[in-house]
Order: sequence, then structure tokens, then C-alpha cells
Amino acid sequence: MEGCVFCKIARGETPTRFVYEDDLVVAFDDISPQAPLHTLIIPRTHYESPSDGLPPELMVALWSAIPAVAAAKGVAESGYRVILNVGRDAMQSVRHMHVHVLGGRPMSHGMLNFRD
Repeated sequence: MEGCVFCKIARGETPTRFVYEDDLVVAFDDISPQAPLHTLIIPRTHYESPSDGLPPELMVALWSAIPAVAAAKGVAESGYRVILNVGRDAMQSVRHMHVHVLGGRPMSHGMLNFRD
């Protein structure tokens, strides 16, 4: 999608170090982290939300990337939180679907109210 910052990152138009990548998704660290580890996993193709009719292989790629990111960032054993915000009321600020992987410290219930 024209003008989408996450599409530009996925296409390599914005210099970004990928934590993880495959043919369908890329993962990179959030520029405004809400925890010591805050990595985003996005589809290479623009989808605003799961309501856009995601292909099953993309869902598999997204969910397979989560433990890979946790392992690469060293939180697979200690634990991590996974969040997917959908729409304005959920505070989805970038209209390109993305999964947050957070960790590196004990999480609190208050973390459920963070903005993305």
C-alpha cells in the first residue's frame, strides 16, 4: 500500500535490521519499545487486520515467527507476551497488521493497556 511505513520496511525501502524474516513475514524491533524486548512481526504484503481474509499460509508464517523471535531475543525460556491490536478501539496506530512480541522483564496486567 502506497505510503504505509510497514510496507516500506517490508520491501527494504526503509533501512531496518530484521530480527527474523522469511518469504511471507519480517520482524524488527519497535522504535518506541514498551518493554526491554519489543519486536514487531509483519506480513510482507499489506493487510490491515486478520479481518482482511489472510491466507492460511500467512497465518502459519506469522505464528511460526513468534517462537523464532523469542528464541533469537533470548526470552523463549523466561517468557514473553504476544499482542495483536485490531482497529482504532484496540489502539492499532499503524494500519498494517502486526504482532507485538514483548519480554525481557516480568509483565504486569497494566501492560494490557499499552499503545502501539
